[in-house]
Amino acid sequence: MNLLLDTHILLWSLLEPSRLSRRISHELENDDNHLWISPITTWETLLLIEKGRIEIDSDPIDWICEIFSTVPLKEAPLNHEIVIQSRRIQLPHKDPADRFIAATAVIYGLTLVTADERLLISDQYSLLPNK
Repeated sequence: MNLLLDTHILLWSLLEPSRLSRRISHELENDDNHLWISPITTWETLLLIEKGRIEIDSDPIDWICEIFSTVPLKEAPLNHEIVIQSRRIQLPHKDPADRFIAATAVIYGLTLVTADERLLISDQYSLLPNK
C-alpha cells in the first residue's frame, strides 16, 4: 500500500509513537507498504519547531535531513496539478497545508494516513484513519 503520512502522523511516529493506533503502527512498519510525504509536511514541521510547538535536541534542518537519510520515505512532489486540486477539493476548513496534503493523496493515488477529523470526513481520497 502507498501511504501518504499527514504531518502529525510522521511526527508521532518519530517523537510519540504511543499516540499511533496499533493498526497504524503495524502499517508503518510493514515492509510491503511505501511511506510517502509531501514537501508541505517538511514545511509544517519546520514551522512547528520554530513556533516551539515541538521540541527537538538538534538543529531543525539537520534533524529533518537525518530523518530523510534514515527513514524510508518517498517524496510526493508538489506540482501545478496538486495546487489546482487543492482548490477543487471539498474540505470543511481552509487550512492550506491540509488542502495540499489531501490534494497530493488524490493526484498520486495515495492512501492518506491521518487522525485529523476534518480530513477523515472526506470521501474524495483513500483514508487510513489513526483509530
